Amino acid sequence: MRIMSYNLRKHAAAAELEQRADRWDPDVMCLQEANVEDLPTNISGLRLAAATDRNRLGLALYYRESSFRFVESVSLGLKKSLHDIVLKPAHERLLGVQLYDIDASREITFASFHAAPLTALNSLRRTQIRSALQALERLGPGTPTFMVGDYNYPVFKERLGDQIREHGYDMTLSDSRTYTRYRFFKGHYDFVTSRGLSIGAVTTLPQGTSDHLPILVDAEYRRHSR
Repeated sequence: MRIMSYNLRKHAAAAELEQRADRWDPDVMCLQEANVEDLPTNISGLRLAAATDRNRLGLALYYRESSFRFVESVSLGLKKSLHDIVLKPAHERLLGVQLYDIDASREITFASFHAAPLTALNSLRRTQIRSALQALERLGPGTPTFMVGDYNYPVFKERLGDQIREHGYDMTLSDSRTYTRYRFFKGHYDFVTSRGLSIGAVTTLPQGTSDHLPILVDAEYRRHSR
């Protein structure tokens, strides 16, 4: 299966979605910083599963109807940074969706995630990531799980990776950096945490209007996963 993730930078890159979906043919598409009221129900064979509804800059997730059936979804607010408290860009930083894989005859959990901005401490983002993974476990206990998005975590990823592995998940970076706006903060901001899945290529796609580059992930079920 192929999953695409894209931070639209305040919805500026929304006009690219149909062209990118046609070109890269994802089965699931996870979005961050979207004006969800302006998102279409369908994009090139992908159906909108769910979107946050309390965010100024929201999250959304699309899935291919020929491959999956929608089961349920959940959106959650996570521990807030000062940036969130003052500017209120995002009450909900996690959107989880449970889908039924038609060909594999099993359920799988996908999530679009957007961590607190760079003005927050890495310790806060680690807390948000831990809380997000716990919430996804409640949504789909024991099912293969795939969380992708903008982690806003450019440095000191070793500690983050250790924490993610302690929770039984893997962390996979893309083949090149995904954020280029600031000279001293370029890096891999957009990446994957997963459980019960083998992650193949994580390809950074060509840059568009956004300051984030989208990523395309190839994944398959592990044989021992439920």
